[in-house]
Amino acid sequence: MLRLKIVSPESVVFEGEVSSVLVPGTMGSFQILNDHAPIISSLQPGRVEYEAADGRHEMMIGGGFVEVQKNVVSLCVEIQEA
Repeated sequence: MLRLKIVSPESVVFEGEVSSVLVPGTMGSFQILNDHAPIISSLQPGRVEYEAADGRHEMMIGGGFVEVQKNVVSLCVEIQEA
């Protein structure tokens, strides 16, 4: 399992265990699974999707950054309101 933390300038949006995360990288979308290699990447506007114990969740972002290290995924993003 992965530990995901999504933060925006306003608040912590989500923090918990997930099985996968899909993010809109600036060179294209990519998926993060358990034991992913360490990475830091910028994110472009688009959709973030993650699979938690209670199902699949998604949100639109206006950009940001992702860091993956030792099964901990940290997203610092600007949330886009629908």
